[in-house]
Amino acid sequence: MPAGKKLVIVESPAKSKSIAKYLGDDFIVDASAGHIRDLPQPSDLPADMKKGPFGKFAVNPEEGFKPYYVISDSKKSKVRELKARLKEADELYLAPDADREGEAIAWHLLEVLKPKVPVYRMTFTEITREGITRALENVREIDQDLVDAQETRRILDRLFGYELSPVLWRKVGKGLSAGRVQSVATRLVVERERERMAFIPASYWDLSGTFSTDGGEEFTAKLTALDGSRIATGSDFDDRGELKQTRSKQDVAVLKRDDAESLASGLTDAPFSVDSLEEKPYSRRPQPAFITSTLQQEAARRLRFSSRVTMQVAQRLYENGYITYMRTDSVTLSNEAVQAARRQATELYGADHVPEKPRFYAKKNESAQEAHEAIRPAGDHFRTPGQVANQLSADEFKLYELIWKRTVASQMQDAKGFTASVRLTGEAADGRRATFGASGTVITFPGFLAAYEEVKEQEESDAAKAKDSNKRLPKLEEGEKLTGEDIEAKGHETTPPARYTEASIVAELEKREIGRPSTYAPTISTIMDRGYVTKRGSALVPSWTAFSVIRLLEEHFGRYVNYDFTARMEDDLDQIARGEIEREAWLQGFYFGASSGEQGLKDVVDNLGEIDARAINSMAVAENTHLRVGRYGPYLERPNPDGVVDAEGELEVQRANLPQDLAPDELTAQKVEELFEQAKHSGKVLGDDPGTGREIVAKDGRYGPYVTEVIPEMTEEELQSYLDAQPTEYYKNGKPKPKKKPAKQKPRTGSLLSGMTLETVSLEDALKILSLPRVVGTDDDGEEITAQNGRFGPYLKKGSDSRSLESEDQMFTITVDEAKKIYAQPKQRGRRAAQPPLAEFGSDPTTEKPVVVKDGRFGPYVTDGETNVTVPRSVSVEQLTKEHAYSLLAEKRAKGPAKKSTAKKSAAKKSGATKKSTTKKSTASTKAGAS
Repeated sequence: MPAGKKLVIVESPAKSKSIAKYLGDDFIVDASAGHIRDLPQPSDLPADMKKGPFGKFAVNPEEGFKPYYVISDSKKSKVRELKARLKEADELYLAPDADREGEAIAWHLLEVLKPKVPVYRMTFTEITREGITRALENVREIDQDLVDAQETRRILDRLFGYELSPVLWRKVGKGLSAGRVQSVATRLVVERERERMAFIPASYWDLSGTFSTDGGEEFTAKLTALDGSRIATGSDFDDRGELKQTRSKQDVAVLKRDDAESLASGLTDAPFSVDSLEEKPYSRRPQPAFITSTLQQEAARRLRFSSRVTMQVAQRLYENGYITYMRTDSVTLSNEAVQAARRQATELYGADHVPEKPRFYAKKNESAQEAHEAIRPAGDHFRTPGQVANQLSADEFKLYELIWKRTVASQMQDAKGFTASVRLTGEAADGRRATFGASGTVITFPGFLAAYEEVKEQEESDAAKAKDSNKRLPKLEEGEKLTGEDIEAKGHETTPPARYTEASIVAELEKREIGRPSTYAPTISTIMDRGYVTKRGSALVPSWTAFSVIRLLEEHFGRYVNYDFTARMEDDLDQIARGEIEREAWLQGFYFGASSGEQGLKDVVDNLGEIDARAINSMAVAENTHLRVGRYGPYLERPNPDGVVDAEGELEVQRANLPQDLAPDELTAQKVEELFEQAKHSGKVLGDDPGTGREIVAKDGRYGPYVTEVIPEMTEEELQSYLDAQPTEYYKNGKPKPKKKPAKQKPRTGSLLSGMTLETVSLEDALKILSLPRVVGTDDDGEEITAQNGRFGPYLKKGSDSRSLESEDQMFTITVDEAKKIYAQPKQRGRRAAQPPLAEFGSDPTTEKPVVVKDGRFGPYVTDGETNVTVPRSVSVEQLTKEHAYSLLAEKRAKGPAKKSTAKKSAAKKSGATKKSTTKKSTASTKAGAS
C-alpha cells in the first residue's frame, strides 16, 4: 500500500465496498468483520488462569470486574492484515456502527492495533456521498462512556448467565440457559399461556340485519340495545367467563340463544324508524418514521417477516446505501431528511398534502441512545421505490417500500373526514323494543394516506381502513321509516388472550422498556433455539420446559425476572453511556450488593438453600393429576383412580406420555383422560416371537405408538460364565485387566403402521414391523436392496441410493425384480419427487410463486420452485402453517447463497498446533494490560 494513505476500518465487508465508492484514492477501506476480541469461555482460559479470579467468568470480580479479552482464532489473520496496512498509513479512521457495540469494536481495534498515527472516530448513519462527507467533517475521539456501557452490558450478561444457568442444569435439565432479557421474554410467553389455560369462555348472542330506505338504499346494522339495556359484547366478559363489574350488570343484557332466535323471528316484517343521527369530524395523524421495534412489527404484520429476517434484509439495505442505520430507538429525522420527505411528498401528491411547517415527533424513550435518527431512505434526496425496483431483491424491495412510505407519510397532512352514526328501533311481535346501530367513516381528504394507496397486501392496513371507511351510510332523517330484512341471530364465544407473535412481543418489550433495538431479534432467536418457545403459525407457544424454568426463576430469582427491575437495568446502562454512573460501582452493587443493603446476585446464589426439583418440574393439570417435566420430556402422572396397589402395597401410579405437538393450553381435563386411556394399552404384551422366544410389547412413546422386543437381563450366573470364557489380558506391570461385560443388546423397535392402534395391534402385525428392514434381494452389481420404513414413509435402499415406495404393503411384498425396475429408472430429484406435494400453501406473498411442501432426501422441505428450506424437526408437516412456510422461505432468501469456505486444512492444522504457545502472549490481553 503506498505511503500516505488513510486507513478506514468498518465492521462489515459489504459496508467497506459501499464506502470505498465515496472516498478518494487516498483512502483504503477494510473491515474487521465484527468484533475481533471477546470474553472466552472459562474452559478456554490458559491453564494458569483457570484456578484464579478469572476462572469462573473470564472476568475478575475482585479487581473492578476486569475482563480478560481474547482475539478469536478466526480473527487472527484479519488482525495481522490490519496491522500490516496500518504500518503504511499516516492516519487511522475507526468507523464501526454509531452505537454502543460499534463504539466497543472501535475501542478493541485501538487496543489491539496500538497505532502510532493520528486516530479518528468516524460515524455515519447512512452510506451515501453526503453521509460519508459529513462523517469526515465531524470526526471525534472514541467515547469511553459508550465503551463502558457496552462492556458493562457484556459483563452483566456473563455474570447473569453463568450464575443462574448452572442452577437450571441441576434442577431442570442440561443445556438450558438464563439470560437477562431472554428469561424475561420467556416469562411473558409463559404468563400469556397461563392466562389461556385459566381462561373460561363465555357465550353470548346478538342480531344483525339489512335495512333499506323507501328509495331502495341498503346498509347493515347490529343490535345494540334491548328494552333500553345495552347488549353484551365480548369485551363485557372477564377471563373467568363472567360479566365485568365495571358496569352494573342490570345495564347489560346477555342474550341467550333462545332469546336471540325468538327476537329475530319476532322482528320479521317489523317496522323500524330512525331514532338519532350524528356526525363527528374525523382526523388522523401520520405515524413517525420507523425505529427498530416498529419496523420489525410492521414487517411482521404486512410482509410476514420474522424479526431476524427483517434485520437481515435491513442490514443489506443499509450496507448498500439504501437506508439509514437500522438499529435505533429515536424517531428523530435530520433536517435534510425532513426536507427530502416534504419535497418528495409535494412532487408526488401535491402541495396541499404537505403541512406549512415540518412535523416533529417526540421520542417514546427519552434515553434513546443507539443511533440519533429514525430509519429512513438514505441520502438528502430520496429514491422512490420505482427507482430502485430493479436494483433490489424481492424482499429488499418490500422492506424499502415500507420504509419509504412511512418516512414520506410522516411529513404529510392529517387525513380528514367525518364519522356518521345512526340508531334505529323496531318493536318485536312480543313487545320487546330492539335498537340497532351502524356507523361509517368517510375520508374527504386523504392526506398522508395517499402515500399508502399502492399497498397491495390483504392484511389490515392504512389503505384498507380508508377504503372500508368510505362506504357511506345512505342519507337519512330522524323519524324516517325503514324496512328490516334478513335479521339473523348470531352466537359468539369469547376467546382467550392471543398468544404473542414476534411482532407483539417486540411491542411489549418496547412498551416495558426492556432490552434495546439491537437485542429484540437475537432474544427471540435465542428463546426458540433453547427450546423454550416454538412457533405455531406466527404465534409463540411455550414448551413445558419453559414453564419449569420460569417457575424456578420466579420462586428463587424473582427480582431478576421482574419486568420493572429489568427495565431499570436498561436505564442504568443508559446512564453509564452518558457518564452519569461509574461502571465498576454499578457492577459491584449488582453482583456483591449495594451499600443500601440491597442483596447482590452472588449472595442470592450462594444462599439459595434447597430447591425441590420435583416440585419445580411438576404442575397440577387436573384432579389428582400432575404434569412432570422429565429427562426425556413431559409426561402425566396420577395415582390409580381404581385404587389398585403394587406389589409393595403402595397405590399404583399411572403415567401417560404427552404428544410433542400438544400446546399447553390444549391439555384439558378431557384430553388428560384420553391420554391416560391410550396409555392403558402401552406396555401391552402381544406374545412371544417364535423365532427368538422374546416377549413383544406395544408401547406409547413420545413420538407415537410403537412395538418392541424385551431383551432379558443376564443372570449373575450367565454373566460370570460369559466373563470366565474370555481370555485374561494383562497390564505391563503384570496385573490382570478387568474383563469387559457384554455390550447391552439394542432391542428391535418399529413404529406402528398407518391404520394400526395400540388397542388393535396384534402379534402378527408386530412381527411384520420388526422384520424391517427386509432384505429384498441383490442387484446385478452385487449390492443388497432392502425395504425400510422411514420417518416420512416406506422406501427402498441400496447403498446410499434411496427410492420411495408407493405404499406400506410394498415393504413386505415387493420382489427383487420389481425393485430392479425401480432402480433402472433415472433417479428423480428428491426422494419422493414423483409423489404429490405433502402440503400446498398458495402463492408466496413476496415471490408470488406457489409454495408447497415436498418430501426430500433429508426430510420434508418447503419450496417455491427457486428457494428450498428444510422443515425444522421440531415442526411436523401437519403443524406447519402457510405463514410459517412463508417465513422459512423469507429467512432463507435473506441469508443469501451459502458462502464457500476458503480455509485450507493445512492452515487449520498449523493454527491448532501453535494455539497453546501463542494464546497467552499473542491473542489475549486484559483491559488494563492493553491500555
